[in-house]
Amino acid sequence: MKSSCEEENVPSKRQKCGVIIRHLQNMPPALMPFALLELSFLSCLLLQIEEIVTLIQDETEGVPIRTVKSFMTKIPSVVTGADIVQWLMKNLSIEDPAEAMHIGSLIAAQGYFFPISDHVLTLKDDGAFYRFQAPYFWPSHCWEPENTDYAIYLCKRTMQNKTRLDLADYEAENLARLQRAFARKWEFIYMQAEAQVKKKDKTERKILDSQERAFWDVHRPVPGCVNTTEMDIRKCRRMKNPHRVKKVNAPPTATATLLLPQIFFLNAQLDRHCLKMSKVAESLISYTEQYIEYDPFVTTPELSNPWLSDDPSLWDLEASKEPSQQRVKKWGFSLEEALKDPAGQELFLKFLESEFSSENLRFWLAVQDLKRMPQHDVTQRVEDIWAEFLAEGAPSPINLDSHSYERTSQNLKDPGRYSYEDAQDHIYKLMKSDSYARFLRSNVYQDLLMARKKDFPSTSLFRL
Repeated sequence: MKSSCEEENVPSKRQKCGVIIRHLQNMPPALMPFALLELSFLSCLLLQIEEIVTLIQDETEGVPIRTVKSFMTKIPSVVTGADIVQWLMKNLSIEDPAEAMHIGSLIAAQGYFFPISDHVLTLKDDGAFYRFQAPYFWPSHCWEPENTDYAIYLCKRTMQNKTRLDLADYEAENLARLQRAFARKWEFIYMQAEAQVKKKDKTERKILDSQERAFWDVHRPVPGCVNTTEMDIRKCRRMKNPHRVKKVNAPPTATATLLLPQIFFLNAQLDRHCLKMSKVAESLISYTEQYIEYDPFVTTPELSNPWLSDDPSLWDLEASKEPSQQRVKKWGFSLEEALKDPAGQELFLKFLESEFSSENLRFWLAVQDLKRMPQHDVTQRVEDIWAEFLAEGAPSPINLDSHSYERTSQNLKDPGRYSYEDAQDHIYKLMKSDSYARFLRSNVYQDLLMARKKDFPSTSLFRL
């Protein structure tokens, strides 16, 4: 039996929750990745976060974890963001919902709970569904995965023909980069992925897939999100040994003979052509003036930012088939901007069809789709593209130079997602220099641009 004094000195779970709140509130956001990776702070902070997560999942005092029925499907083991925010406010003595959301977002950034339909690990006070991470994937295990593990995970995603497992654009790019980096042992990686794809209970499989995805969202986050596992080696060494004195090796006394090679080198550098700063500044100014209308820091937008106001009107307008004047004008900046916008891509395709030259764009789009489709469909799709655009007597032949054609033919001996990379680059350059220029001069584009100018009068620009 413990004495009453000893019992009073033992911190309660509520007091431990208060410790983590003070840590997170007093920490500058920019220092989060470095502070969380300091070993002494990691062992203290993460373990206390896990106590909060354990309390949230408590069957009696935690948030209700339930299975939600939707149209023709069930979503197992989920909670709503509003439930988590309310629990944090009630149990951590927080009065402001924004503060509770901030604390919850910092915990979510470590991967302890995650939205089931988004790669961005943050907490919102709404009815969106969240799921708790399995303890095996908690960061306190200090498991830093390797790129081969990430490659196996992405391969498993491509093997399963399910919409919820489709790769995002940045994941497809990561897979392509890893495939090039591990080209020699890619067959081994693919075999490992096949061995790990096992038949399991449907509900268990759905939960495990989402938890594994959230684990990689922490260790390989979406571009633009903070990487909470990132480590600055120099800062960690400096923090571990603050009294270390750096040794400086003083060079020997220089003589005229030793300085001659350096003089010759510097004289040679004087004759090299360097990029003029005036040209660099001119290029930056030109780019800024071109995109100033689309910069919300400089130009007041017509519609509010949906990330700040929870008003999705801007997204609805961007996704509509009736593009605004700003969108139509942006198509004229470059071919990349026109193809990036679905409405611009559709209009460009209609223009090419009117000129009976749409095969180049259809080939380019087919290759783009090839890069994102499941692995088991790649080989068949490669053969279909060849038969449609490049084979002898193809119904929609494209114009390739001999070098690109030979490279593509060699690539088809081992068909993959990037077998048509050279051919796609060649076709893109052809469209950029010929078809795109004619598209900008065509009545199809000019009439739409003038019509949108009448419907959407230009707003005043506030320049710096």
